[in-house]
Amino acid sequence: MSANREKDGQDGQEKEQPRRRQARGERRIAQLLEAAAAVFTTTGYSAASTNAIAREAGVSPGTLYQFFPNKEAIAIELGGRLMRQMRETYGEALAPVDPTTSLEEAVTAAVDRLLAFNCDHPVFFTLMHGPDVPGRIAEDHDALHATLLSRIEALLSSLLPDADPADLNRTAQMCLGLYKAGLELVLAHEGAEREAYVRELKNVLIRYLAPLVGDRMGHADTTGSVPTP
Repeated sequence: MSANREKDGQDGQEKEQPRRRQARGERRIAQLLEAAAAVFTTTGYSAASTNAIAREAGVSPGTLYQFFPNKEAIAIELGGRLMRQMRETYGEALAPVDPTTSLEEAVTAAVDRLLAFNCDHPVFFTLMHGPDVPGRIAEDHDALHATLLSRIEALLSSLLPDADPADLNRTAQMCLGLYKAGLELVLAHEGAEREAYVRELKNVLIRYLAPLVGDRMGHADTTGSVPTP
């Protein structure tokens, strides 16, 4: 009996050790990815180096290479994780709108959720729109863009049921283009100036969509703009 208990204890320890090693490895990967996000955001992808990432993480280059063979592999892993989070974010931000919701409220809710993600993860914009990013990330970005566009089209089609498909696509393209242009300006500023650009972005989208939507949604503000807090 005692021999069996001793064997069971040894088996349990042997199983626990790989789990601990795996947990330590995951923590180290998360540490390296956080450091890479800081370096990519500060210097851009092209100018970043594995040495700079290792230094930011407080580890040796050799430790970094135990987990990632090069800078591209780090960027692809980081981009993939952020892409999955972004898909969850726009799924919430572009959910169907209650007809009683005003256009101002709908635009504000969607923009706030999308901007919150990008402001919390500025490296996402760097990787998705920066020059010389890995081809894998560029492909993932194109797929994300297409999916995001289709979600905007679906949302607009519920508000504009009689719209011609070509017109609907053009409107969705304009909304996405306006948002991306505004996003770049928002990320380039801080504090009160950033808040001002956020308001301007919302106002542009509201004023663009208001004549198209007409009376199909509720009204919270007759000016067609976001009030200054």
